[in-house]
Amino acid sequence: MTLRIDIGGLPSERVRFAASPLAELTAMLHVLAEPGHHPQFADWAADVWAGLRAELAERLREAEFLWRSSQADFLLPARPRPTLAEELDEVDRIDDETYVTAALVTTCGGSRARLAARSPLTDAAARERALELAQARGARQEAFAERLLADPGSVRARVRRTLEQCARAFFDDAWTDVAVRLATDLRLKNDLLKQQGPAAALASVSGAVALAPDGDCIVVDKLQDKATAAHGAGVTFIPSVFGSPHLVVVHAPGWHPVVQYPVAGPGPSEPVSLETVTLRLEALAHPVRLRLLRTLARGPHTNGELAHAWELSPPEVSRHLAVLRSAGLLTARRHGRYVRYALDLPALTALGADLLAAVLR
Repeated sequence: MTLRIDIGGLPSERVRFAASPLAELTAMLHVLAEPGHHPQFADWAADVWAGLRAELAERLREAEFLWRSSQADFLLPARPRPTLAEELDEVDRIDDETYVTAALVTTCGGSRARLAARSPLTDAAARERALELAQARGARQEAFAERLLADPGSVRARVRRTLEQCARAFFDDAWTDVAVRLATDLRLKNDLLKQQGPAAALASVSGAVALAPDGDCIVVDKLQDKATAAHGAGVTFIPSVFGSPHLVVVHAPGWHPVVQYPVAGPGPSEPVSLETVTLRLEALAHPVRLRLLRTLARGPHTNGELAHAWELSPPEVSRHLAVLRSAGLLTARRHGRYVRYALDLPALTALGADLLAAVLR
């Protein structure tokens, strides 16, 4: 499944890489709402929650639908500004219908197209449908949707004040350190864009982002098959430290495409594609291959040694080893007449601690 962003005829300078304080604050808020998604920031999240005033903590909970499961589109600016205040000013310029629709998509979980077709601010049936969707998701969602539809201006002002209070409470301090890493990443991306073109720059963003062979489309590995166009203002790529490992994309009609991508950590491995993950899971689904991996976890073995250990024929072992190698779970090294196979521990570790424990047990 892919999201395709049409960039046919778009000048190269319209593919831009820029840092956004608002987008990074949104990523931090997502970490606070879903710390389980980001174990590397668990200590940070615990410290922030412990230091928040009760009033601000409650404000974050009442509006968390704007950034918990997905981010409201207006929180990922197509034209990033140097400061959070400037970006919040840009959000203030969005009309109420656009703002409310974007907020309701994340709050209610409904279809963006259906919510946008008839404005819940002016159409009674659309309003009732939005409230039904919000109610189905929980009491907090329903209360937030009711306030938003009854008085969008006051809710918008309250959300802005909440974000400004977050800046004083924790964002400003965190941004000082984060901005250095983002600037380093942006230098790399913009150098690649200038010297080698969009294909090289996009390849450095993530294994899930690529330029189509014809050069007219950016392909992003996402959950649903979607398509949008980046004509006019172009497409913006925003690096994020706190957003890792998520790849977030604004692609709704009427919004300029924006991609927020994770900056590589100090150690690190590049995220593998969904195709590779699928290959690995399929390879591990066979009980014989799982047994072979458990044997290889103890040390390198040849085909013959594995066949003897499990009373299998050498050709049968060879077929299973070929599948495991194709999935990137094994390494092979020749020693004279023999090839010794070994477990690729980092590749297996990336699939999960429980699987690793089962294999190494």
